[in-house]
Amino acid sequence: MPKPSYIVTPVTESQIQAAVICSKAYRLQIRVRCGGHDYEGLSYSSKVPFVLIDLINLRSIKIDTENRFAWVQGGVLLGNLSYQIAKISPNLAFPAGLCPTVGVGGHFSGGGYGTLFRKYGLAADNVLDARIANVNGQVLDRKSMGEDLFWAIRGGGAASFGVITSWKIKLVEVPDIVTVFTINRTLEQNATDLVHRWQQIAYKFDRDLFVRILITCVNSTVQAAFNSVFLGKIDKLVPLMQESFPELGLVREDCMERKWIEAILYFSDLPFGSSLDDLTKRNPNPRTYYKAKSDYVTDPIPKFALEKLWEFFKEDEAKDAQLILAPFGGRMSEISESEIPYPHRSGILYEIQHLVYWDKEGNKESEKYIDWIRRLYKYITPFVSKNPRAAYLNYRDLDLGINNIEGNTSYAQASVWGNKYFRNNFKRLVQVKTKVDPSNFFRNEQSIPIYLS
Repeated sequence: MPKPSYIVTPVTESQIQAAVICSKAYRLQIRVRCGGHDYEGLSYSSKVPFVLIDLINLRSIKIDTENRFAWVQGGVLLGNLSYQIAKISPNLAFPAGLCPTVGVGGHFSGGGYGTLFRKYGLAADNVLDARIANVNGQVLDRKSMGEDLFWAIRGGGAASFGVITSWKIKLVEVPDIVTVFTINRTLEQNATDLVHRWQQIAYKFDRDLFVRILITCVNSTVQAAFNSVFLGKIDKLVPLMQESFPELGLVREDCMERKWIEAILYFSDLPFGSSLDDLTKRNPNPRTYYKAKSDYVTDPIPKFALEKLWEFFKEDEAKDAQLILAPFGGRMSEISESEIPYPHRSGILYEIQHLVYWDKEGNKESEKYIDWIRRLYKYITPFVSKNPRAAYLNYRDLDLGINNIEGNTSYAQASVWGNKYFRNNFKRLVQVKTKVDPSNFFRNEQSIPIYLS
């Protein structure tokens, strides 16, 4: 793992400004770490000499409940953000992701979705303002940076444009009580038919209802876990599910009523028995290795194709693999694909996150698991989005293509991966990048390139 030449842990904006100016003067690249969850490690590693700016000390959260907004510094983690909002008001929330140790910086700037996105859109859709240290070391807010740059950092990946020191976010309403459930079905319990049916209807569900599917291997068979939160009580959910998805067979006994913050804990990847206070901790997960990919589905995958997909989970490498199917629709279908750089909106039924994990060190061991997920990804090609085959920036995947390590990268070369993440918005991102960072100082293997004259 390449190590940084220097690690900077700023406690003030001025120290970030100094780090940018000095790094530029000494021709050192910059990596900015918020939570350290970049799927390809681009927030904390580089193949060329670099400075790591770790925002761990920038953790202030200032909440205005009357006007329903908050200022959040760049080093805040999602779990603590949700905890602090709920502490002040149990009826306010922010539509962000489910993993509590993810940092707001990468999450917001890449899009950011969670259980509320069918009702309120992405995290990036609910950003009102931001403060960014630019290539000249100036700190700009929305007014001084201009609408083009403000557009770009909400879904286009802020690391290409500067260092975000803080975000102003819009808070949204949640009820006193929500309902959660998880129903597990194996292949022997009709999982294939249920997944096939879910594809056709989940995007049309009431926007207060979020039902995702987790596909795993359990006891030598494939299991589909229907994992859900409903913004309301059991008495309203059960008849709604009987009307919307009767095939699942939900009954009252499957459901649990919770406060919103308790539902966040329920959906988190924290160990069973964790407390609400654990949402505020920065404890990293046990060391594990993983590779991830993403897809968007616009037409239901045929049943025969699902059955063949399950065959991959019978292989040894799939022991700890997972597919996460997240339904779209609702508010996501109403927002224009050019509103922010994140373009995957109307017409998307659901997104797939492909994941494989392993715990043994060594390249030889890694290659087995990476080969497994690449084969699965290749198999599913005919059944997912096309021209381009879309991908999600926050599930970064260097298999899609990379920039030149040294020097600049042409628009055509970067378009290979850029069009997958951003579709028609990639061109505007390049225009903004060329304007605000003409020397291409803020760059990495998948940063937005500049136009080459």
